[in-house]
Amino acid sequence: MRVLVTGGAGFIGSHLCKFLLEKNRDEVICLDNFFTGKKQNLESIANNPNFKIISHDITDTDTRIDSKIPEHVDKIYNLACPASPVHYQFDPIETVLANTQGVINVLKFARLNNATVLQASTSEIYGDPLEHPQKETYRGNVNTLGPRACYDEGKRVAETLFMDYHRKFKLPIRIARIFNTYGPNMDKDDGRVVSNFIIQALTNQKITIYGKGTQTRSFCYVDDLVRGLNSLMESDFIGPINLGNPGEFTIKQLAEIVIQMTGSKSKITYTSLPEDDPTQRKPDITLAKARLNWQPTIPLQEGLVKTIDYFRDL
Repeated sequence: MRVLVTGGAGFIGSHLCKFLLEKNRDEVICLDNFFTGKKQNLESIANNPNFKIISHDITDTDTRIDSKIPEHVDKIYNLACPASPVHYQFDPIETVLANTQGVINVLKFARLNNATVLQASTSEIYGDPLEHPQKETYRGNVNTLGPRACYDEGKRVAETLFMDYHRKFKLPIRIARIFNTYGPNMDKDDGRVVSNFIIQALTNQKITIYGKGTQTRSFCYVDDLVRGLNSLMESDFIGPINLGNPGEFTIKQLAEIVIQMTGSKSKITYTSLPEDDPTQRKPDITLAKARLNWQPTIPLQEGLVKTIDYFRDL
């Protein structure tokens, strides 16, 4: 079995590549343009004879993916897209292209190989939700003109393209809606709340909370998420399906936990809330439990220990 992971050098992609090599003993190909992905994320598996790294941008219209990967591929995980606000807002047009032209290129390659292809979608497609917790049937509350729209709307279009390729060409697809995920290999400068708080706490800087800290998030450790992605791929369920940890914490609670766990001298400071920042986010994972027999098993504090150790080593 040969598996392609686009965005395989990124935070989640690198963990997925390692998981696939260890669990299924598949031949794994990582395709990445290294905009946010890093080769050091793959150091532990770089010399595995069943692993290959290829530098390529899925939005490239001049060089087809099959010219880079002439071998037959059985399964594709499409994770190729900047996923943090700092990165996807750096070049919003490129973010939209990754989720439109890039997704079309991946789907064409999947069709050429008759491969099952999984789209790493996101809870951001729900926008600032008016339903809580969010079920897969909820259609979202997204500002199409806001600074986050390049990512939110891009992922919504990507889901549409996946469904259209499935309906028109009978392409086997899977759609996973990923909620907030954390763990080792996160970029310390990606602007996500977990990495921000840990870096600030370890260096005894002020812990910066946007807004009043009453907004909520649900944090899933990366090992749980990767297991969920693989379970979806190996199932016969198309999706979409929520993958996340339904344990809900306020941002202020997270800051206090990180300060306590790091033994930091940091104090909490408050600043203005960014435009369109969701006030609450929590997955309903009833469908994942029923169809995939999946649910997260790693509580926040346990996952934070490993994540803090990773950043401390940096």
